[in-house]
Amino acid sequence: MRDPRLDGKGGALRSPRAWGVLPAVEEERSFDWRSPNGFLVPLIAILPGDGIGPEVTAEARRVLEALDLGLSFEEGLVGGAAYHATDHPLPPETLDLAKRADAILFGSVGDPSCDNLERGLRPEQAILGLRKELTLFANLRPAKLFPGLEDASSLRPEIARRIDLLIIRELNGDVYFGEKAMRTTPAGLREGYDMMSYDESEVSRIAHSGFQAAQRRGGKLCSIDKANVLETSQLWRDVVIETAKHYPDVALSHMLVDNAAMQLVRDPGQFDVIVTGNLFGDILSDLASMCVGSIGLLPSAALDAAGKGLYEPIHGSAPDIAGQGKANPAAAILSAAMMLRFSLNQPEAADRIEAAVATALANGARTADLGGSLSTRGMADAVLAALA
Repeated sequence: MRDPRLDGKGGALRSPRAWGVLPAVEEERSFDWRSPNGFLVPLIAILPGDGIGPEVTAEARRVLEALDLGLSFEEGLVGGAAYHATDHPLPPETLDLAKRADAILFGSVGDPSCDNLERGLRPEQAILGLRKELTLFANLRPAKLFPGLEDASSLRPEIARRIDLLIIRELNGDVYFGEKAMRTTPAGLREGYDMMSYDESEVSRIAHSGFQAAQRRGGKLCSIDKANVLETSQLWRDVVIETAKHYPDVALSHMLVDNAAMQLVRDPGQFDVIVTGNLFGDILSDLASMCVGSIGLLPSAALDAAGKGLYEPIHGSAPDIAGQGKANPAAAILSAAMMLRFSLNQPEAADRIEAAVATALANGARTADLGGSLSTRGMADAVLAALA
């Protein structure tokens, strides 16, 4: 099987610039896409994780296998499941698999039985560790209302129909990765602190991603910050403005994060591409989920500078419904479509999956989160029927 990411010029990897989401400075490089057995077969690491993660990733894998693209799959333990088996949420074997793989399909992490562990051993540390070890810096979270789901949105139908936006969230900096600690003040009070910081190279890199994505969409980029009170955000805004000089065809605007949260509810149709930091992006993307009807419909991609990515639904592990067949697999299936588009250069296959999900929903396929009664497998069956 020929590597679908190769162009016709001696096997150079197609530049990530073509995808409109990665830094303009990225250079083409040679690439030999071989699995350990020597065949030209893309390896997909499947990391189901906790809660509903195993259920939804299993259905996403079924959809991928139905396309008969010649993919190979290997599963690994992650999160609480990994901790219970190995005493660590991201064991070396899983990290090695993630590094060997051409792309990663991730389920979810989070296990209430691990809530009292020290922070470094909690399930959620696995996803942070993967982002750091794989240098995944650009998180893409699209939000678009599927036809027929207007009533599921928290917004009025005439407003909900206009939702079609992409949130690009920086993943390697901000308060999640800053210095943090608990200490006792001279007055004997407990105090917790977390340091928020960005350097200009981190901001410039994600800004390029935002501008390039806007070029391939509606030509509008809104940078979200809190520049009126945070030095980190003032640097963010300054660097985004400097980067804008390279993209005269993109209309740049700025918005404070509190206003952005309000505007996402009041008039989400005004947004095309949003670029923002780690903390603000985490919050705003969850807010956008209710605008489209359910968090169970939203996929995401986390990409490095060469196009390798980790793909996951943005919903959590939902332990309250785990193992009951109630979870909506649509977000995991759509995450698999993003994987085909961005890491495996299979846009036609990605289009087919996305169209099949839209058709299934238009035909009335609904899991409980959308007011229906289909099981996790039943929803995937509806997508597969539309794919056939």
